[in-house]
Amino acid sequence: MISCVAIDDEPLALVVLQEYISLTPTLELKRSFTDAFAALEYLKRNETDLMFLDIRMPQITGIQMLKSLPKPPPVIFTTAYSNYAVDGFNLDALDFLLKPFEYDRFLKAVNKASEYLNYKDKPNVSESASYIFVKSEYQIIKINLGDIKFIEGMDDYVKIFVAEKMVLTNIPMKDMMRKLPDGFVRVHRSFIIPLNRIESVRNKRIKIGDKLIPVGDSYAENFFKLLGGKG
Repeated sequence: MISCVAIDDEPLALVVLQEYISLTPTLELKRSFTDAFAALEYLKRNETDLMFLDIRMPQITGIQMLKSLPKPPPVIFTTAYSNYAVDGFNLDALDFLLKPFEYDRFLKAVNKASEYLNYKDKPNVSESASYIFVKSEYQIIKINLGDIKFIEGMDDYVKIFVAEKMVLTNIPMKDMMRKLPDGFVRVHRSFIIPLNRIESVRNKRIKIGDKLIPVGDSYAENFFKLLGGKG
């Protein structure tokens, strides 16, 4: 059961949220507020698993409110203004529900939140999970580990190549490696690969699909040891 709080200064919008929450058996609504400051005081004294938060409110915005909390809970923003997405991204919003939204869209956001909370609470995430969560495109998104072809680093960003698309996320390579299970190996300062995606290795070049990935000198010994041979 996921405990939640709903905050929206528009009473009708809050009624919709309350109705959707009541229809969702995995959610337990602890409190709902039209007054952002009352919600803020409640959250300073009480813990909740998840918060549904309107962004544009008259006295304080949802962004400002979230920033003022010492330990903010995971949040799903509800807003009629998509231009707030960038600010929400910097606060690790799980999702954005653009008003007016239907129940199926609400449920999709709740399912994402449920997966994220399960993932976050596991003691050994990299060993037990079949997916990871990363920040990309103004939200936290789920990536199935089995879909990753390779990962390429560039400064403090990484490109995760998944199926027919690329996901860009703001995370250093060393932190990316901590998210991944043993089937992934760093073969170069700029590349991480899943071992099961290797098609061939020749002259310190790894072929994965139409991509040739170099093996860095400082990573070669460990990589070829994992392969059980020599480069």
